[in-house]
Amino acid sequence: MSILMLLVFALGYLLIALEHPLKIDKAASAILTGVLCWTILILGQDAIFAHAAPALTESEGGAHFLEHALLQHVGEIAEILFFLLGAMTIVELVDAHEGFQVVTDRISTTNRIRLLWIISVITFFFSAALDNLTTSIVMAALLRKLIKDKDDLWFFGGMVVLAANAGGAWSPIGDVTTIMLWIGGQITALNIVIKVILPSLVCLVVPLLLISIRMKGHVQRPDMLKNPNGHVEVSTFEQKLIFAMGVGGLLFVPLFKSFTHLPPFMGMLFSLGVLWVTTEVLHRRKEEPTQELSVATVIRRIDTPSVLFFLGILLAVASLQTAGQLATLATALDETFGNIYIVNTLIGLLSAVVDNVPLVAGAMGMYPLTVYPVDHAFWELLAYCAGTGGSTLIIGSAAGVAIMGILKIDFLWYLKRISLLALAGYFAGILVYIALA
Repeated sequence: MSILMLLVFALGYLLIALEHPLKIDKAASAILTGVLCWTILILGQDAIFAHAAPALTESEGGAHFLEHALLQHVGEIAEILFFLLGAMTIVELVDAHEGFQVVTDRISTTNRIRLLWIISVITFFFSAALDNLTTSIVMAALLRKLIKDKDDLWFFGGMVVLAANAGGAWSPIGDVTTIMLWIGGQITALNIVIKVILPSLVCLVVPLLLISIRMKGHVQRPDMLKNPNGHVEVSTFEQKLIFAMGVGGLLFVPLFKSFTHLPPFMGMLFSLGVLWVTTEVLHRRKEEPTQELSVATVIRRIDTPSVLFFLGILLAVASLQTAGQLATLATALDETFGNIYIVNTLIGLLSAVVDNVPLVAGAMGMYPLTVYPVDHAFWELLAYCAGTGGSTLIIGSAAGVAIMGILKIDFLWYLKRISLLALAGYFAGILVYIALA
């Protein structure tokens, strides 16, 4: 049954990769994969748990365990989905008020290389202040305002994935796995910044240098309509206010989490609620219809299939985690190689295929702080590898999945155009870390 689960998982990924040739939406493939993996797990629980957990081989006990595990995973996935929905709604609301023109009007260059460096550097540091998922959503909205050609848009989107993941790896609040290690006590905030910022920067700069050698020409700007919402006028004050409140609301989320210790999605929903009330008050006395500027209308623009794609992928990975296959994989890596640099490098590469969260959780469970104390090289390199290794495939990170959904980037296109660049940056960063260790 374990083999069957892995086959279904692999087939699901193949269907996602071949979305455009097969003309089957990736969300449909992801949802089917997630449901089928859990169905196989339920039906074959005796065979699967016989080796991993003999105490759960009794049908009643196994069924109860799986039901509890599924509900727990759904709760964790719901946190991500509500966070995603809140962030996307805020971004769309800022866009509806032409707020991003505050930024795009200040980026005048159309030179491909110069624009790529500007976008990548902004993404790198913005991701460290926010997180890689939120940053990728914001940058995707900006790219649609700056670039018209689809191939250019996809390429810049791919580089945003690399920059967002690299920027999130060295910040204690930039990536979910770094947050896990920070909260778990494996790393301290100041040390992870000092030790991992340079490898992370190299992880981004190496691909940028490789691209700069061969990239030429200029990007084509999209035709900017002054009033994209029909005849509804948006004043300069409203434009700047909603932009400032939108960006401020996103930046407020990690502060809200640190102060209240509530999950990040609660802070995101709070920011959305404040912005929602503000726009309602702002437009309530206007004579002309302002439905296009309301949250009720803006939320309809959210790409629901992308959210369902997230759900399917995370359910599928959760099934492998529940069946113990990811923990077995982490243990096998340790027993086979032993060397912390090789183990972390492989964990990073594996995170491009399966979620990096259970892989990092497995590593945290295998090695107590008595083996590798706080701020040990193992934890520092694990934060870097788990954060940046997912860039190798577009579905290997939350940032990649978000960009894929928003910009409709093809899996195989990313594999051909971005994956080798991501690998070059990934290994360069590891070498820099080892050299400085």
